[in-house]
Amino acid sequence: MAEYQNIRTGRHCTFALHAHLVFVTKYRHRVFEDVHLTRMEEVMRAVCEDFECELVEFNGEDNHVHLLVNFPPKVALSKLVNSLKGVSSRRLRQEYPELVRHYWRAQRLWSGSYFAGSVGGAPPSLVRQYIEQQNRPLQPAGQSSVQNRFTTGPG
Repeated sequence: MAEYQNIRTGRHCTFALHAHLVFVTKYRHRVFEDVHLTRMEEVMRAVCEDFECELVEFNGEDNHVHLLVNFPPKVALSKLVNSLKGVSSRRLRQEYPELVRHYWRAQRLWSGSYFAGSVGGAPPSLVRQYIEQQNRPLQPAGQSSVQNRFTTGPG
């Protein structure tokens, strides 16, 4: 029962809905570095707030990301996913021109498909631990995220 300390309430309901989402880059290109994932987490947190959702956990590797989202029953998960993928793709391609060179034809960061799993069977803490253990790319030694952003351009 300790897992349900985070029960939320709406006007006419009480809920604890969690979804595990996985987004994969188009063609499984290995494009993400730590700076990209850090900015993506900020963007996705803002999108979740707009939907009155909570991004409980976020992490990823060089070609995919995992999210654990707590959402109210009034939110259609497909609409949330559409916004998360659309806004993050647009913002990251604008802010990091080096990502665009991988997708010169498609102009999309994400694959059209995604994974969405209900976190009803596994406790959210177990899914959270799994997401935390992803092999996130490391920041190059001696470079700050600001330096990395401006020194790596389209190749």
